Order: sequence, then structure tokens, then C-alpha cells
Amino acid sequence: MKPEFPGLPQLLLEKDQSVPASWDLDPGEGVVILVPEDDREALDHIPWSDFLEKRLSAYPETANPVFLSTPDGGRAAVVFVPEHLQAFKALTLARKVIGPLIAERLEEVNVISLLDEDESSCAMAEAIVAAAHAALFQLPRITEKPPEANTLRAIRFFGEFEEADFEFAEATAEGNNLARWLTHLPGNYLTPGIYRDFAESLARQEGWDAQFHDCDKLEELGAGAFLSVVAASPVRDAGILHLKYRPPGAEGSPLALVGKGICFDTGGSNLKVGGSMLGMHGDMQGSAVALGAFLAITRLKFDQPVDCWLALAENHIGSRAVKCNDVITALDGTTIELINTDAEGRMVLSDTLALVCRENPRAIIDYATLTGGVVAALGQRMAGAITNRREWVEPIIQAGERCGERVWPFPYEDDYDEDLKSKVADTLQCRTTGPGDHIYAARLLGRFVDKDIGWVHVDMASSGTHTGGLAHIPTDLQGFGVRFGVEWLKKVASE
Repeated sequence: MKPEFPGLPQLLLEKDQSVPASWDLDPGEGVVILVPEDDREALDHIPWSDFLEKRLSAYPETANPVFLSTPDGGRAAVVFVPEHLQAFKALTLARKVIGPLIAERLEEVNVISLLDEDESSCAMAEAIVAAAHAALFQLPRITEKPPEANTLRAIRFFGEFEEADFEFAEATAEGNNLARWLTHLPGNYLTPGIYRDFAESLARQEGWDAQFHDCDKLEELGAGAFLSVVAASPVRDAGILHLKYRPPGAEGSPLALVGKGICFDTGGSNLKVGGSMLGMHGDMQGSAVALGAFLAITRLKFDQPVDCWLALAENHIGSRAVKCNDVITALDGTTIELINTDAEGRMVLSDTLALVCRENPRAIIDYATLTGGVVAALGQRMAGAITNRREWVEPIIQAGERCGERVWPFPYEDDYDEDLKSKVADTLQCRTTGPGDHIYAARLLGRFVDKDIGWVHVDMASSGTHTGGLAHIPTDLQGFGVRFGVEWLKKVASE
């Protein structure tokens, strides 16, 4: 039994600038009413004003959204929208309102805006579309039972929604669904070989060029950092997959997406203990997000060339596994003294980034569920970022705020390298003890990025999962980073 990616759920989206004079609903319809948080008197001028005034008085003013039965027995949600609406808040409200309505098995949802600001109306509309696609999407299950059929077929928007960008919402939703779908697959259903086959099949479908650097090719290139991780793998199916998106007429250096694709991580000789190996089939989420962002870029018909590089591997334990204090030589000749074989992500990414730089990209963004250090620093509500461009620090924050996937930068200062000095090699792989591992990991990775290439490293260990969902995503598994990646590439491309 082989799960198949179902793509984007079919959902009709319609806009109507006029608010209907009558709010009579057919069975199977629901309504979402967007109300200014600071002007609840806007409800005084609608068909259900008396009904809503009475029903809403039973709820505290902090309740948001509020779910009600309508006068004709249908379902309604009243959403109080702040005047200055940030994308994360809009996505969060959208998840909280659309999920319960979908659970009611509704066929249609009507969204009616009473907001004064067109910008807030459009932001909520886009968020509702994104949240609906996330909620309707079903993660893969290995079972003979058929998936539960979705009933929601249409969302209709009444009011000032003309400028709402549903194209971005749907493209990034499909990319996010792909990222979550891949990450959710069990390890025996997504080995490096299976992953490669899937991605190459998707490439043929989408018109991407594909080139795979297998273990033999990586040995020829001298990619010792990558190969050290897969030394004990029982199957030689690891490698680096290079995908190319080339829209008609596009010229110049490509932008590059890079993802850590560790399909299972035992920790190697530094074997994970207790329950810490559970969930390690998801250590490839960075690559899934890179591929999801790449698909979204394609759906949006991005007018710039873009490359996607997936470092596909497994970190096994065995007689051939590398050991602590072994010294390996990376693709660019850098020698690295191994300190912890469970820090394998930075090893596969080091050689991948060196290979990427040989293509002279305009800019690089890489994704990885890399360190526990970033979780300790940020919790699990936003991703960490590190860049080799000091002037990008504030734009990174702003890009995250615009798209609703929040990213917070950390320092990238060369004096951190003093703590990575080795007595036998050019550098230590990581520190033996001490905090700040997310910064030291980035300092190692940065050695393999040419200084004239702008680079952003996204450590999404702090945002890949969040119990109960986050922003517009209702599942623990987030697929975080697709929206940010698209937003960031748009920003770089406009410079």
C-alpha cells in the first residue's frame, strides 16, 4: 500500500462586493461575520442585529471567535478583528473559526465583512482560505479504510474582498500540505530512495529539471562530510537531489532553496536513548519545506530561476559508522573533527551548501530541523534564523510578520569560531558542551557558503511541530516555512 499525495482539495472561492440584504441560509450553509473589534455597533445594521445582540451578551468580551446557532438553525461564527491586523493573528483567528465549521460537515461557508478597512478584510479572507485548505487536508494513513470525505465545497466572500490574494494563499497551502504529507510518512515509506523517486516524479509532472548526485558521484567529488553520515547505511540510496525551475525568458543566477532530508536519525555512534528516537522519521522536514516552497513558487509562476537542493540520507548505527574524534574531509577540502555523530544535519548540509555555491546562486535559503539550542532559545512558536548579511536581519523579521510564519534572527559573529578550534583539524563539528548550539551550527555551515552569496539559514526545530496547531495549521505537524520561503524569495528577487 503506497500513499499518494492528493494535492490541493477542490474548493470554490467566490467574491461579491455587495452584502446580501437577507441572510436566509440553506441547510448545509454556515456564515462567518467579520466585525471590527473596536466597533461592535457595526452589528446594529444587519438583519440579525437583535438576535446577535441578545446571544452575544451571554459571552465575555474576550471570547473570539463566538459560535452560535442562527435564527434558522444554521451555524454562525462571529469574529472580532483588530484594527491593525498582523498576519499571524489573522491566520490564528482563521484556524479557530474554520475548523469547527468544517467539523459541522457544512457544504458552504459565507464570509460577510462588516470591517471598515479593506486591508483587514482581505487579510482575513486570505487567512480563511489558507486555514480551510490546511484543515481539509488529511495526513497520510497506512490503512485499507478510505479517507473521510470532505463536505465543504465553497467559500463565498461578501464585502470588500476584491484585493484578496487567493493565488498566494492556495499556492502556499499546497506547498505546506506537501511538506506535512512527506514529513508524516513513516520512515519505511520514505527512505532516501523512495523520496528521490517521488521528487523526480513530481519534477516530470511540473516540468522541472532533475539531477541526482548519488554516493558514487559524491565520493568522486570528495563530499566526505555528507558521506560520513551514511557510512553505516545498509542501502546506498542517499544523495543530493538538484531540481531546477526555469520559467520562460528567465535569465541570470538562480535563487536557491536547500533542505535537510534525514529520513531517519538514530544518532549514529552517539545513539539516541529512551524515547528520543521516536519521531526521527520527521528529521527530513527541512527538505519537505524546501520542496513545498519550490512547488508554491511554480504554482505562482515565479518569473525568476530557482533551484531546490534536497540532502537525502539516513543516519544509521553499525560497524562502519563514523566515531567521535574521527576527522573527515568535506567537499571544499575543509577538515572536520567529529564531536557528536547525532549532529549529522550540519554535515550533510555542509557539503550540500558547498555544491550549491558551485552553481553561483544569487541567494540561498536553507531549512533544517537542526538543533535543540533554538528550541531552548525560542520555544516552539517561531523559527530561528541566521544570515551572513547583517542588513537582512530586520527584513527577515518583517518577511515573517508579513506572511504569518514568524522568524527571529540570531547573531553571526566570527569570534564564535574560537570555540570550534580543533587540535587536529580545521574545525570542530560542534562544541563538546555548552549552550548556543544553533549559533555554532550556523558558523560551521557558513564556512561552506561563499562570502559574496547572501544566505539565510532557518533552524526550524523550534517551529516544525506545535501541539494543537499554530497559526492556520490545525495539526501538531506544522510544515513551517513554505510561506516564509516564498515571501523571502519575492523580497530578494525584487532587489
